[in-house]
Amino acid sequence: MRIPLCSLLVALWLALNLWSQSRPWNVVLIVADDLGWADLGVYGSDLHQTPNLDRLAAEGLRFTQAYASAPVCTPTRAALLTGKYPARLHMTIWREASRRPPRDRPLVPPVTASDLPLAEVTLAEALQQAGYLTAHIGKWHLGDADHYPENQGFDVHIGGTHWGAPQTYFFPYRGNRLYGGEPRYVPGLHFGRPGEYLTDRLTDEALAVLDRVGDRPFLLNLWHYTPHTPIEGKPELVEHYRRLIRPGLRHRNAAYAAMVHSLDESVGRILGRLAERGLDRNTLVIFTSDNGGYINEFQGEVVTSNFPLRSGKGSLYEGGIRVPLIIRAPGLARPGAVSDEPVTSADLFPTILELTGAPHSGDIDGLSLMPLLAGAASRLRRDELYFHYPHYYATTTPVGAVRVRDWKLVEYFEDGRLELYNLAQDPAEERDLAAYLPERARELAARLARWRSEVKAQMPTANPHRK
Repeated sequence: MRIPLCSLLVALWLALNLWSQSRPWNVVLIVADDLGWADLGVYGSDLHQTPNLDRLAAEGLRFTQAYASAPVCTPTRAALLTGKYPARLHMTIWREASRRPPRDRPLVPPVTASDLPLAEVTLAEALQQAGYLTAHIGKWHLGDADHYPENQGFDVHIGGTHWGAPQTYFFPYRGNRLYGGEPRYVPGLHFGRPGEYLTDRLTDEALAVLDRVGDRPFLLNLWHYTPHTPIEGKPELVEHYRRLIRPGLRHRNAAYAAMVHSLDESVGRILGRLAERGLDRNTLVIFTSDNGGYINEFQGEVVTSNFPLRSGKGSLYEGGIRVPLIIRAPGLARPGAVSDEPVTSADLFPTILELTGAPHSGDIDGLSLMPLLAGAASRLRRDELYFHYPHYYATTTPVGAVRVRDWKLVEYFEDGRLELYNLAQDPAEERDLAAYLPERARELAARLARWRSEVKAQMPTANPHRK
C-alpha cells in the first residue's frame, strides 16, 4: 500500500516535534457567535478594528474558504466537538427550536435532537483521557443540564447553559426583557460590578484557568456569546465607532462594531497571557465562528454585512456558512500563510487529536488539517463538503447544498429547485448556471441525495394543512 507523501511528511514533522519538544501541545479554541466572514480587518471589514486577530493571522494560517458545518449555532458546535456532520447527529437547528417546528408553512421541518448525545465521544473526553485539563468557558447551547459540559468531558465549566444568547451583556447578565419574556441568566459569574461586560468577564475566567493549570496540558474552550444579539457594546466603544461611520461603508452598526472590538481585545488578552506564562510556543490557538453573520435587523438596525458573499445566518449561500478561521501552531504553520482550500468545522476535531496525539477510534466525517498546517499539501484528500438545513429561517426555506471543488449546488426542498454556481468565478453566487449546465446540476444533486441517505439525514414533510 502506498502512503501519500503528505502523510509521510506530517508524520515526520510530528516525530521530530515530539523528540524536540519536552512539553505536549495545549489547545485554545476560541469560537465567536454569529461573526461573519467579512467582520474582521484581515478579512476585509471597512469599519471594525481587530488588531489582535489580524496579528494572530500574521502569526498563523488564515483560511479564506472555511465553512461552518451549519448555518446556525448548535449544529456547528456539535460538529466541532465530535467531528461529525450535523445531519448525521440529527442536530440541524438551534436547541430551542429542535422540538417545536413550525406547522404553518408548506413543509413541516423534522423534530431533531435537542441534546448532544452522551454516547458521542467529544473532543474534551478524548483529551481528558489523554491527561489534559479540559475547561469550557462561555456559550454551550448543546443540551439541558444532563448534557452540560461536566457530562461531556470538561473538568471546568463556567457560563454555559441550554440557552443560545444572554438577556444582556452587562452585569448581572440576567433579566426577561427579550426572548418572549423568558428569564435568562449566565451562571457562575458572581461578584461582578456595575458596568462589567460579559465578553471581558468570560475572558477573566479563561485567564484564571490559564493561571491555574500548572504543568498540566490543557484544552481551553472560550466560546463567546458575542456578537450574537442583543447587540450591546460598551458605550465608549459604541461612540468611538459611531464617529467613524461615513457614507459608503458596508459595516454601519456602531454597537455591533463595539462588540467585535471587545472580542478582539479578548483574543489579545489570551495571547498575552500565553506569552507571559511561556505557553505560546506549545499552544495551538484556533479562532473561528459558528455560522455566517446575522444580516437581519435588531431594534431597527441592520446588524452586519457579509459582502461580497450572498445572504447570511440561516442560509446555505456563502454568507450563511463561510466563516473566519485562523490557526496558530508555532513551529508548524508558516506565519502569514493563507489557504484557499475548502475546510469545515468538523475538521478541527481530527486536527486537534492528531497534533496532541490523543487517541480516537470512532468514525468521523472531518479530515485533519495537519497537511495544510505543515505545508505538506495545499489540498486535502477530499472533494466534497455537504450541508443540510431542513428548516425555515428569515433568510431561507428548507435547503441542502454540496460543494465539489469550484462547483456548488443548492437544492430547495419546497419545490425541488436546483441552483448551480461556480464559486471560483462567482463567489457572490449571482449567476445561477443550473439551466445552462443541467447535467452537472443533476449529477451534484444525485451526490447530495446519496449523502443524505448515507447519514440518514432527516427531511421535512409536506404539510397536510397547506395546499
